[in-house]
Amino acid sequence: MLAHGQDLARRGDNAGARAAYQAVLAQAPGSAAAHNALGVLSLNEGDPAGAERHFVAAAEEDVAAPDLWLNAATARRQQGDDPGERDALLRVLDRDRRHIGGIVRLAQLHERMGETAAAAQRWSTLLRLAEGIADPAPPLQAVLDHARLAVAASTQGLADHLTDGMAAARATQPATALRRFDACVDTMLGRRRIYTSECHGLHFPFLPADEFFPREHFPWLERLEAATPAIRAEAEALLAGDGAGLVPYVEEAPGAPPSRWSALRGSPDWSVLYLWRFGKRQAEACARAPHTAALLDSLPMADMPGRAPTAFFSILRPRTRLPAHSGVSNTRAIVHLPLIVPEQCGFRVGGETRPWQEGEAFVFDDTIEHEAWNDSDDPRVVLIFDVWNPHLTTAERDLLRRFFAVADASGYHAGNAGQVAD
Repeated sequence: MLAHGQDLARRGDNAGARAAYQAVLAQAPGSAAAHNALGVLSLNEGDPAGAERHFVAAAEEDVAAPDLWLNAATARRQQGDDPGERDALLRVLDRDRRHIGGIVRLAQLHERMGETAAAAQRWSTLLRLAEGIADPAPPLQAVLDHARLAVAASTQGLADHLTDGMAAARATQPATALRRFDACVDTMLGRRRIYTSECHGLHFPFLPADEFFPREHFPWLERLEAATPAIRAEAEALLAGDGAGLVPYVEEAPGAPPSRWSALRGSPDWSVLYLWRFGKRQAEACARAPHTAALLDSLPMADMPGRAPTAFFSILRPRTRLPAHSGVSNTRAIVHLPLIVPEQCGFRVGGETRPWQEGEAFVFDDTIEHEAWNDSDDPRVVLIFDVWNPHLTTAERDLLRRFFAVADASGYHAGNAGQVAD
């Protein structure tokens, strides 16, 4: 009889269809399907109140069907019953938290009622669910586009409010005190992501994963920076010569599979002159840059026999970009002293991008994803070397040295934890 009623409804015989559905209810008063069919019929006939009664009856009978409450929400919306529509839509989500129709309708209701923050929360939920939809149909795509705009507007509104409300508090703090707080707020607002340490060799647990280390960990940085003119002069002399000692930084064994480094494999576009390499002093190169070598000797570089320190002049040729990558071990921190930096050069570690400034050193964790670029027409030159991660204790450093000495003596492969990445 239900199918007969549906057939009559398709042919436009609403009276016959209603009689058929009522006959079903006479035999089975709790038929959710018959109530839902009568609700659809009433809605099409312009009777949203009658439709609501049938939809609610159907939804209460079939508690596992969230769409029945969605139909009730439609009937209540046509009656201008915003609280009733909200209740019905919440009942949809009580039955299925991932019900896209319910989420969309509730977000739209929030917007109609001026509840901007609540609408943005629902739109955000929709966008997260839609990440798994490879090719949304045009109607859904239009809804998703609206959702993104709504979330962006809400986020910007909150950001503007925070800027005004936090201005006085921020003014009392030095820039160093704001860095982590600002990263926290930017992450909450979706303006940046927090990158974690990704070691491709030795991972020392429980060390803070900070993109750039605070300068106070390295009291000798000012002395390094003060020597910039002399170090740069030696670098310029090396570059002006015949290029002896310069080697491509990316060296991979023949037959290595394609990788992010394939374009730079054996290429002079990123070349280096090593002063120290895997814990071994490069005597000839140090003799050609004596002031730089002497200064490095006076600094607390990382020292793990066969692995560290490594120190070199890094030359990035014009129009060269290094792919995003991460380093080998977080037991070290990487120091950059920019020597020759044309315009259009940059360096990103995790969520923070910094320009190189000639003579201004910084120290970063290279096990956090980073990348570098030189989009200019001139070479970029930076002195790079590794020091101990400042969060390691003296005892931990001693234990690491002993660990590798014992591991290497065992005849087993202990990994190369000293390789440095730009």
